[in-house]
Amino acid sequence: MGETVSQAGRARPGGRVALVVFRLGQVRYALHLESVERVLPAVEATPLPGAPEIVAGAINVAGRVLAVLDIRRRFGHPARAIEVDDHLILARTAKRSVILPVDAVADVVQVDAGQITAAERVVPGLEYVEGLARLPDGLVLIHDLDRFLSLDELQAVDGVEGLSR
Repeated sequence: MGETVSQAGRARPGGRVALVVFRLGQVRYALHLESVERVLPAVEATPLPGAPEIVAGAINVAGRVLAVLDIRRRFGHPARAIEVDDHLILARTAKRSVILPVDAVADVVQVDAGQITAAERVVPGLEYVEGLARLPDGLVLIHDLDRFLSLDELQAVDGVEGLSR
């Protein structure tokens, strides 16, 4: 068995990790369940002129103005507008909440920590992928939200959040 991702504070008793699995195109990704606040139906984001390319716009969620991040672009998928049957994942990084538009939210799964391989062990330099989880129906890329944004992008997202204060 290969080196596993450090799951400090994320593994449940028995060494299990809870993941929210979502899809962009035909590729499946996951976020740790504790970083997902909720899944919302798709709505159109308000564009923000001058924002970094990663910021697709902003939406109002229960009085909070949150940045919508274009994860399709970040992961090399073709750009496309948010569609009616898409979903928005409201997720938390260590310092902020963000909205991630996804094609579909597939499931919440429990994975043995030993079934997760660190991304660095597979291909060094996968900046936004924490690890790969082996599920019965294939691999899932575990997304690392805390490494997703550059310093400039973080400042832009903080500016969006400031609109709701």
